[in-house]
Amino acid sequence: MIRGGASATTEVPIGLTDLGRVRVLRALAENARLSRVEIASRTGLARATVASVVYDLINGGLVRESAAAGAASARAGRPPQILSLEPEAAFALGLDVAHDHVRAILTDVVGKIRWDRTEPMAVDDDPERTLAAAEDLIDTALRDSGVPRGKILGLGADFACPVDKDGHRLHAEGIMPGWVGIRPVDELVGRTGLPVRIINDANAGVLAERRYGAARGCDDVVYVRLSSGIGAGAICDGRMLLGHGAMAGELGHIIVEPRGKLCRCGNRGCLETVASPPAIAELLARSWGRPVGAADLAELLRSDDRGAMRAVEDAGEAIGRALAFVVMVLNPRLIVVGGDLAVAHEALFEPMHRAISRNTMTCHAESLRIVPSALGDNAGVRGAAALILERAPETLALAQGV
Repeated sequence: MIRGGASATTEVPIGLTDLGRVRVLRALAENARLSRVEIASRTGLARATVASVVYDLINGGLVRESAAAGAASARAGRPPQILSLEPEAAFALGLDVAHDHVRAILTDVVGKIRWDRTEPMAVDDDPERTLAAAEDLIDTALRDSGVPRGKILGLGADFACPVDKDGHRLHAEGIMPGWVGIRPVDELVGRTGLPVRIINDANAGVLAERRYGAARGCDDVVYVRLSSGIGAGAICDGRMLLGHGAMAGELGHIIVEPRGKLCRCGNRGCLETVASPPAIAELLARSWGRPVGAADLAELLRSDDRGAMRAVEDAGEAIGRALAFVVMVLNPRLIVVGGDLAVAHEALFEPMHRAISRNTMTCHAESLRIVPSALGDNAGVRGAAALILERAPETLALAQGV
């Protein structure tokens, strides 16, 4: 049974006796396969300590041992042994609360998806139905997978609106109006009995891309989500950048056209009014004199429709001008682009990079790379589950120490 309370903020202090287990488990969580010598090097623990801790973790079912790939079976003596986390030692649930669906996944402790289901619905004005659907999805995930509830580390949920730094409150005004005043952590804890953490969808995206996707191993990365809303998540020097109230990354509300359209935030000419899929679709509809929806845009881009490609190029230039501020302040090495517009690839990325180069110093832009998301639509929900898995080494080490 995994020890832990049903709260986003409850943490059990780690004693000195648990630190060795935490360090070894953390090293294996960050590196899929390591030898004992490599673990000692990465953790700073003595080899004898590593040997003792690993022995306990193997016996406790948290770590597995296997022969190194390519080790000669006929060679005299014992072949090199490689250690990795036991995937089924624990599990995490991820919940994606978007504008038009609720999606739940179950992952093992190394992040592999073991169960996945989506429930289409209108989320923004109906929190009660949404939360009921989430509860049902989670119950179904546990029933279908056969995973004991005691092996679930917790539930991470990403929301398509800003999330307060305390991890309890949504800034849902004008975005998800029915959720104003709703405390989703309390609601989900009460419905599931699991520890719960929540996160903004763009922050979930950067967490997932760094852990599993296009930004793996990159300590300075910005993830840009170009969907009905435009947001960004940033990791600087290996740490998530949230800001005082966790409101960092609201890229969509940087003003790019001071006399432009009124935005839902109350300002005028925000990036969302120019470069979001709904804004681009509205522009095409006016130009063509026929209805064009945001859902039609992806297909138009895949077919290289000239009008759609030109509109996306113009959007890319506006996005690049907004990102130039981010690049000057944060100096990322990589920008990962996700969301509905990412399918445009170079038609979007080239004008983005050109605008960034034109509006920053050479030293900021010359080594900057812009790449598409490797996880696509999975980024948010996998990042939500990863929010729970981030604490797996501490949780599992404390559980073994009981």
